[in-house]
Amino acid sequence: MSSKRSVLLVSALSAFLTSSSLSTVGVAVPAIAKELAMDAPTSGWVLTSFLLACTVFLVPLGRVADIKGRKKVFALGNAIFVASSMLCGLSTSTEMMLGLRFVQGMGGAMIFATGVALISSVFPPQERGRALGLYTSSVYVGLTMGPLIGGALTGFLSWRYVFFFNVPLGCAVMALTLSRLRGEWVEAKGEGLDVVGSVVYGLATAMLVAGLSLRSLAGVALGAALLAAFALWELRNRWPVLEVRLFKNVTFALSNLAALINYAATYAVSYALSLYLQHVKGLSPHYAGVVLTAQPAAQALVSPFAGYVADRVEPRVVASMGMTLTAVGLWSLSGVGLETSVETIIASLIFVGIGLGLFVSPNTKAIMNSVSSRFYGVASAMTATMRNMGQAMSMAIITLLMASFLGTGARIEPSVYPTFVDCLKTAFQVFSGMCVAGVAASLARGRLEAP
Repeated sequence: MSSKRSVLLVSALSAFLTSSSLSTVGVAVPAIAKELAMDAPTSGWVLTSFLLACTVFLVPLGRVADIKGRKKVFALGNAIFVASSMLCGLSTSTEMMLGLRFVQGMGGAMIFATGVALISSVFPPQERGRALGLYTSSVYVGLTMGPLIGGALTGFLSWRYVFFFNVPLGCAVMALTLSRLRGEWVEAKGEGLDVVGSVVYGLATAMLVAGLSLRSLAGVALGAALLAAFALWELRNRWPVLEVRLFKNVTFALSNLAALINYAATYAVSYALSLYLQHVKGLSPHYAGVVLTAQPAAQALVSPFAGYVADRVEPRVVASMGMTLTAVGLWSLSGVGLETSVETIIASLIFVGIGLGLFVSPNTKAIMNSVSSRFYGVASAMTATMRNMGQAMSMAIITLLMASFLGTGARIEPSVYPTFVDCLKTAFQVFSGMCVAGVAASLARGRLEAP
């Protein structure tokens, strides 16, 4: 059987690859849109199509990994991610780019659904927190370096190299996976795959993400209705794609809820502050990107420590403390004004980053420790699903507030700077309040017990 170090190494490298890719592509979107003649709304789908595919396929592919083998799905996901990255870099049209980004998102779903599951498969509960802390740190190192790498590659070479950059590292991950990971992890071997449930789940999550992204109440309502129908179907199915009864486990249910709230309250912070720094403060895109790396850098530094502590202290205590610090950091950002210094913004972002670093790995440990090993793939997929849903909710909240304060289609220009700042203050107050609700959910889950 593979050594724990080998599993952690390939999982962490893959996490760095996917997270850095997300942020490098974000920097390259303007250049992609210009060369491929995309309008502004369409260019947003360069990011959204990846997020949509990830959300749709995460849980079904997590179930496939439990049935067919986690290493197998992990390796295939990396292969799809690398191949689609190369083809994205060769794209010659909008349709080609968006289609390939959707395929790349499918590969990302395979990676996200299995990385944490592989770690949980080889690390015992008393060591799992530290391993997940190192894994989480690799995610935030990727998010920290992504804007810098993306800016350099786009500026000095071409946006195409943002995608080509994934190829050598992805190939290295595949080589290590095939050479260092021995054996397989198949906890639900012989069980069936619920194809109908997978399709309904995919449609439900697609409608929810699209509805949130487009701020369509009808889309969100339809997605919620399909999700309810999916839950009823799963309760009657012998081999459900998602064991809905897992949510009867208070720790599993409230830990996922806390994760959803966490991402919904924090994901749009960088987007909002990027606009503030470039418009109100007049910073260049590169300098604004450097300022915004304060948050993921703090998360990367704190996450291993948080995981280590979570192996010795009740995870909900560490996670709740982290969410509390995040709430305080977001509240401090609600004091932003026209004359707020960049140093003050950086200090607040560091505070938010420390809070997030203390929250994520202990909360993930609580989720994985609350289920039996045969559900590790599905549980891992659920953590990623909560992240994707939370991110979509976060962007929906900030865009809704901006439309409310500035009006639909309004440009951010000097005449509306005071109103724009008022919008940001309200947004950060809302996000801080959401974190308070997240703390309540985190504390309410009770002590972690073995499933």
